[in-house]
Amino acid sequence: QVQLVESGGGLVQAGGSLRLSCAASGRTTSSYVMGWFRQAPGKERTFVATINWSGDITYYADSVKGRFTISRDNAKNTVYLQMNSLKPEDTAVYYCALRRGSRAAVGSHEYDYWGQGTQVTVSS
Repeated sequence: QVQLVESGGGLVQAGGSLRLSCAASGRTTSSYVMGWFRQAPGKERTFVATINWSGDITYYADSVKGRFTISRDNAKNTVYLQMNSLKPEDTAVYYCALRRGSRAAVGSHEYDYWGQGTQVTVSS
Protein backbone atom coordinates (compact mmCIF):
# COMPACT_ATOMS: atom_id res chain seq x y z
CA GLN A 1 0.00 0.00 0.00
CA VAL A 2 0.97 3.60 -0.53
CA GLN A 3 0.03 6.50 1.71
CA LEU A 4 -0.10 10.11 0.56
CA VAL A 5 -0.27 13.00 2.99
CA GLU A 6 -0.88 16.56 1.79
CA SER A 7 -0.03 19.69 3.71
CA GLY A 8 0.25 23.42 3.15
CA GLY A 9 -3.34 24.40 2.53
CA GLY A 10 -4.98 27.35 4.20
CA LEU A 11 -6.66 30.71 3.79
CA VAL A 12 -5.03 33.35 1.60
CA GLN A 13 -6.08 36.60 -0.01
CA ALA A 14 -6.44 36.90 -3.76
CA GLY A 15 -3.06 37.50 -5.35
CA GLY A 16 -1.27 35.59 -2.64
CA SER A 17 0.70 32.36 -2.73
CA LEU A 18 0.64 28.94 -1.13
CA ARG A 19 2.87 25.90 -1.45
CA LEU A 20 1.32 22.48 -1.12
CA SER A 21 3.35 19.40 -0.30
CA CYS A 22 2.51 15.73 -0.65
CA ALA A 23 4.65 13.06 0.95
CA ALA A 24 4.44 9.48 -0.25
CA SER A 25 5.25 6.51 1.94
CA GLY A 26 4.80 2.78 1.90
CA ARG A 27 5.34 0.50 -1.06
CA THR A 28 6.20 3.03 -3.71
CA THR A 29 7.69 1.56 -6.85
CA SER A 30 10.97 2.57 -8.42
CA SER A 31 9.22 5.11 -10.63
CA TYR A 32 5.85 6.78 -10.36
CA VAL A 33 3.98 9.79 -11.61
CA MET A 34 2.49 12.37 -9.28
CA GLY A 35 -0.48 14.59 -9.92
CA TRP A 36 -2.57 17.27 -8.26
CA PHE A 37 -6.34 17.52 -8.62
CA ARG A 38 -8.89 19.78 -6.99
CA GLN A 39 -12.56 19.70 -6.15
CA ALA A 40 -14.62 22.79 -5.50
CA PRO A 41 -17.90 22.57 -3.56
CA GLY A 42 -20.63 21.06 -5.69
CA LYS A 43 -18.28 20.35 -8.58
CA GLU A 44 -16.39 17.36 -9.92
CA ARG A 45 -12.75 16.70 -9.20
CA THR A 46 -10.58 18.23 -11.93
CA PHE A 47 -6.98 17.94 -13.05
CA VAL A 48 -4.50 20.62 -11.98
CA ALA A 49 -0.98 19.41 -12.74
CA THR A 50 1.15 16.32 -13.20
CA ILE A 51 4.85 15.51 -13.26
CA ASN A 52 6.72 12.43 -14.41
CA TRP A 53 9.33 10.54 -12.43
CA SER A 54 12.36 12.44 -13.70
CA GLY A 55 10.60 15.78 -13.41
CA ASP A 56 11.26 16.85 -16.98
CA ILE A 57 7.69 16.46 -18.18
CA THR A 58 4.87 18.45 -16.66
CA TYR A 59 1.32 19.23 -17.74
CA TYR A 60 -1.02 21.85 -16.37
CA ALA A 61 -4.68 22.69 -16.63
CA ASP A 62 -5.20 25.81 -18.74
CA SER A 63 -6.72 27.57 -15.74
CA VAL A 64 -3.47 27.40 -13.75
CA LYS A 65 -0.79 27.70 -16.44
CA GLY A 66 1.71 30.42 -15.66
CA ARG A 67 0.56 30.60 -12.01
CA PHE A 68 1.15 27.12 -10.59
CA THR A 69 4.33 25.07 -10.69
CA ILE A 70 4.60 21.37 -9.88
CA SER A 71 7.93 19.91 -8.78
CA ARG A 72 9.23 16.86 -6.95
CA ASP A 73 12.06 15.68 -4.75
CA ASN A 74 12.45 11.94 -5.27
CA ALA A 75 14.93 11.62 -2.41
CA LYS A 76 12.13 12.78 -0.10
CA ASN A 77 9.30 11.07 -2.00
CA THR A 78 7.59 14.44 -2.03
CA VAL A 79 5.79 16.46 -4.68
CA TYR A 80 5.06 20.16 -4.42
CA LEU A 81 2.58 22.56 -5.93
CA GLN A 82 3.63 26.19 -5.82
CA MET A 83 0.56 28.34 -6.32
CA ASN A 84 1.02 32.02 -7.11
CA SER A 85 -1.40 34.80 -8.06
CA LEU A 86 -4.21 32.89 -6.43
CA LYS A 87 -7.79 33.69 -7.39
CA PRO A 88 -11.06 33.05 -5.53
CA GLU A 89 -11.91 30.45 -8.18
CA ASP A 90 -8.90 28.43 -7.03
CA THR A 91 -10.76 27.68 -3.81
CA ALA A 92 -11.10 23.91 -3.50
CA VAL A 93 -9.89 20.83 -1.74
CA TYR A 94 -6.60 19.85 -3.36
CA TYR A 95 -5.68 16.19 -3.67
CA CYS A 96 -2.40 14.63 -4.65
CA ALA A 97 -2.38 11.33 -6.46
CA LEU A 98 0.17 8.71 -7.42
CA ARG A 99 0.26 6.70 -10.60
CA ARG A 100 2.57 3.72 -10.94
CA GLY A 101 4.74 3.93 -14.04
CA SER A 102 6.54 6.64 -15.92
CA ARG A 103 3.96 8.30 -18.17
CA ALA A 104 2.41 11.51 -16.90
CA ALA A 105 -1.38 11.45 -17.00
CA VAL A 106 -4.22 13.96 -16.68
CA GLY A 107 -7.16 11.64 -16.03
CA SER A 108 -8.11 10.93 -12.44
CA HIS A 109 -8.99 7.35 -13.36
CA GLU A 110 -5.34 6.75 -14.29
CA TYR A 111 -4.10 7.23 -10.73
CA ASP A 112 -3.78 4.43 -8.22
CA TYR A 113 -3.55 6.19 -4.85
CA TRP A 114 -4.97 9.38 -3.40
CA GLY A 115 -4.32 11.60 -0.43
CA GLN A 116 -6.98 12.85 1.93
CA GLY A 117 -6.95 16.37 0.54
CA THR A 118 -6.06 19.80 1.88
CA GLN A 119 -8.35 22.82 1.81
CA VAL A 120 -7.29 25.94 -0.06
CA THR A 121 -9.48 29.00 0.37
CA VAL A 122 -8.81 32.23 -1.51
CA SER A 123 -10.67 35.29 -0.33
CA SER A 124 -11.47 38.23 -2.59
